[in-house]
Amino acid sequence: MAETNEVPVDNEKHFSIQKIYTKDLSFETPNSPKIFTQAWQPSLDLNLATQSKALEDGVFEVVLSITATVKLEEEIAYLVEVQQAGIITANGFDEEELSPLLGSFCPNVLFPYAREVISDLVSKGGFPQLILAPINFDALYLQKQQQNAAPSTLN
Repeated sequence: MAETNEVPVDNEKHFSIQKIYTKDLSFETPNSPKIFTQAWQPSLDLNLATQSKALEDGVFEVVLSITATVKLEEEIAYLVEVQQAGIITANGFDEEELSPLLGSFCPNVLFPYAREVISDLVSKGGFPQLILAPINFDALYLQKQQQNAAPSTLN
């Protein structure tokens, strides 16, 4: 009998995106209309967070949260917050493979959608378009893993 290297079908890896959606969004212009009369030389503060949770066996929700605060000197021009989410199916992956899939690959997939939502909200708010630069979620994931692995130095 010939030896085979075929993996049984029920052990195959399967990844698919079931749904991408905007879970939550907020846009604020606390200093309007005064802010529109000032010279436009903004500074941007960008905060990112990702989270994932199992919905059922092999099905996960991944949420990419982005908060962009744009200021003119010390005054907030606008604040935009977006939670872009996706429901994904991931079967046959062990924890070592699943963690970067949920923590890096999925946020990479969600980011262009969040970037578009932010750009549209900012434009509709009366401000020049905000186009976020690409983000290296692989590097952010590795940095977070290294921080989690580092021993705590609290006294």
